Amino acid sequence: MSVTAASGFVAAGVAAGLKSTGALDLALVVNTGPQKAAAAVFTSNRAKANPILWSQQVIDDGTVEAIVLNSGGANCFTGSQGFQTTHATAEAVAEALDLSAGDVLVCSTGLIGEQLDREKLIVGVRAAAASLSDDGDAPARAIMTTDTHPKTAVRTADGWSIGGMAKGAGMLAPGLATMLVVITTDAALTSRELEEALRAATRVTFDRLDSDGCMSTNDQVTLLASGASGVTPQPERFQAELTALCADLASQLQSDAEGASHDIAIEVTGAATEDDAVEVARSVARSNLFKAAVFGNDPNWGRVLSAIGTTSAAFDPYDVDVSMNGVRVCHAGEPDRPRDEVDLTPRAVHVGIALGVGDATATILTSDLTHEYVHENSAYAS
Repeated sequence: MSVTAASGFVAAGVAAGLKSTGALDLALVVNTGPQKAAAAVFTSNRAKANPILWSQQVIDDGTVEAIVLNSGGANCFTGSQGFQTTHATAEAVAEALDLSAGDVLVCSTGLIGEQLDREKLIVGVRAAAASLSDDGDAPARAIMTTDTHPKTAVRTADGWSIGGMAKGAGMLAPGLATMLVVITTDAALTSRELEEALRAATRVTFDRLDSDGCMSTNDQVTLLASGASGVTPQPERFQAELTALCADLASQLQSDAEGASHDIAIEVTGAATEDDAVEVARSVARSNLFKAAVFGNDPNWGRVLSAIGTTSAAFDPYDVDVSMNGVRVCHAGEPDRPRDEVDLTPRAVHVGIALGVGDATATILTSDLTHEYVHENSAYAS
């Protein structure tokens, strides 16, 4: 049920004709209340798509009644015409549901630099508004681009619940990813409480997903609260459940990364600070040499040390341990166990990096660099 698992929400997914395949390409999620609290985080890319520019204004007052999302076009670098299309989409939702366009978030995903067909969007919005239900499967499918399957998650607690859907299979890097995420809860919380919880959750989940080091122009994670359960959870419990749901969705995004044959977790321990741990792990995640080695099932730990040596983190590169899938291949900057003891044929790969200078830790999720990734992204616009 994903986004409709929490009470107080209905949704729809329709084919508006934005995709040449005729697949579902427009989703609508509506908060029926009684509360309409919301929070969102957006890409930190300076190049922002028109829906991001619109939604950043809408979220300002913390009130959102609906969110409309389309695949089949990013509506980015499309000028004033593109922004007018975003505005018209929100207006169409407002007219169909008898609410204010200023309370409608808009999200788009797809190819950059192409105008969306405004008329198809408006017709699609009307069709979605007419088919709202508690079925969350169609909306999750409607936001897919190169995804091979929809990503959904649900968490339940004492009298309240959280549901979410996500899309994203490439350009997964911090500042979110090329992803759209909608999370709903029937807990009774204010927009400020939602924002604090969402930022804390994304910091350790989506912001640590880095499949190819490329940052999108359209990233948005939205959290909506209906208050329909009448329950106000303890902040710590809500934070824990929200973070667990975000981690679940981030893991699903990682496993469906474009062309990937390995899901890689790079765990740094013994760092002086958490920021150092993140920087070190991310440097490895962004090393094409390392990622290509994993694709070839080659435990080339020298590429790990080379990558972390480019960072400004506090450590002695000649006092670092590296392990791969449980085998310590490097100890104190020197060879340890033989490479042939490392089995990289499983899809799951764990790389451990022990810096030995503190107690901080962090994990970055990434994937390998494959022929399929290159092919898919070289043919994306064709």
